[in-house]
Amino acid sequence: MKLLFADDYRLSVLKGDMVVDCSAVVADIPHSGPGDLMSGLIARFDTYRPKLEAHVAASKGVPLASVRVRPPLPKPGNIVCMAVNYMEDGTLPAPAPINAFHKAPGAIIGPGDTMVLPDVPATIFEGEAEMALVIGKRASNVSQHDAMGYIFGYINFIDGSARGLKPAGNSFFQMKSRETFAPIGPFLVTADEIADPQKLGITLWVNGEIKQKFNTDDMAHKIPRCIEWASSIHTLEPGDILATGTNHRGLNSFMDGDKVELEVEGLGRLHFNVRDDLKRTWLRETRLDRKNQGHDTPTPQISGKYA
Repeated sequence: MKLLFADDYRLSVLKGDMVVDCSAVVADIPHSGPGDLMSGLIARFDTYRPKLEAHVAASKGVPLASVRVRPPLPKPGNIVCMAVNYMEDGTLPAPAPINAFHKAPGAIIGPGDTMVLPDVPATIFEGEAEMALVIGKRASNVSQHDAMGYIFGYINFIDGSARGLKPAGNSFFQMKSRETFAPIGPFLVTADEIADPQKLGITLWVNGEIKQKFNTDDMAHKIPRCIEWASSIHTLEPGDILATGTNHRGLNSFMDGDKVELEVEGLGRLHFNVRDDLKRTWLRETRLDRKNQGHDTPTPQISGKYA
C-alpha cells in the first residue's frame, strides 16, 4: 500500500494513478495534526488496513496529477541518519565504523517544495540520495534477527548538507538540521510491497542529468544491523525515520534554480526545487570527478558571497 497526504493533509492511498481520500476511515485515530495521525495509523495498522483496503476498493479516487502531494511523514519523532554507510561501489577497503546522527524533524519538506540554501559560509551545499525505512512498532534493543519485523515501510529521502561550516569539530548540527534539508516522499510504501530492500536501485537527477546511481546492496552495514545499533542507543517509535546512507561518489553541488529528482526503486519519484537568494555557484563536478582529477575535496565555490 502506498500512503500519502494530499492537499490539506488528507490521508490518502494511491490506487494506480488515482488518489483515494481515506481521511474519514482514520478520523477516529487520536491526533492533533497530520504528523501524529500518520504515526497513529502506523501503530494501529493491523486494525485499520482492512478498513482502508475496503474503502479504496469501493472508491474511484481522483488523478494523482490533480492533487498537491505533501510529505508522508510531516512530523516524525526522530530522524536517524546512518553515516558513511556505503562501500562506494566496492572501492573502500573495509566498512567504516557504524555511526549515525540526528536530523531535526523540522527539516522535512515534501514533493514540489523548495530546499532553501541559508546565508552561511558553507564550502558547498549537497543533497544525499537515500532510501529510508520507517519504524512500525516500538523498537528498543532489537536484535538483527528480529529487526526486519520492526519496519513499517520505506520512503525516498534526501539528506541535505551545508558542508565546511566552522568550527570543524562542531559542525554536524548546523550542517544537517537546517530547515528544508530533509525532502521526503512522495509516498510511504508499506514493507510488503518491497521484496528485497537490500537490492534497490537509487537514482538522483539534477536538472535532468543523472548524478547519483547506485544500489542498496552496496551498504556497508545492512538494514538489520542499522536497526539493531540505533535501537540499542535509544528507543525508536512508530513513524520514526531511519535513513540508510548514500554512495558519496556522485554527490554534487546544489544551486539556485536546480530541479532535483530522486527515485528509489518501487518508492515513486520525489521532485523538489532548490533556492539560493545569494545566487552562489559551483562547478557541476561530482565527488568522483574530483577524485579522478586528484582532489580529495568537493568542488570549490566559484562565485557569490563567501567565494
